[in-house]
Amino acid sequence: MKANDKAPDPLPTEEEIRNAPPADYMSARQLAFFRDRLIRERDELLESAHRTTLHLQEFESTPDPSDRASLEEDHTLELRVRDRERKLLHKIDQAIARIDNGTYGWCEDTGEPIGVARLLARPTATLSVEAQEILEARRKMRGG
Repeated sequence: MKANDKAPDPLPTEEEIRNAPPADYMSARQLAFFRDRLIRERDELLESAHRTTLHLQEFESTPDPSDRASLEEDHTLELRVRDRERKLLHKIDQAIARIDNGTYGWCEDTGEPIGVARLLARPTATLSVEAQEILEARRKMRGG
């Protein structure tokens, strides 16, 4: 490193994100924090998917019908989990794209801030709590 090169700022901690003033909302440091969190979550999901794939490829032959049914049920459950993870991976990729295009952290319905607390709990959120509640109430009224 050259003498005039500056080391990159360390990522803020979750506590620093929570306690940041409103003016810091979706600053470069906050966006870097959420990008890092999303990438780490994506990497964990991909590793889990790899382990699941390896497990499902293991051939477990068993002559007992009950054991075979139990294995099939286990595999079905694993595949359901994988499908849920696949959908989450897609949401993570979309969230990273929103960081790149400058819309991350803003409600896609109202344009208002989603809020740091909500993003810490669900970094893929696209709606504020209020907008999410309205959406869920509408779904409930429609019966689905």
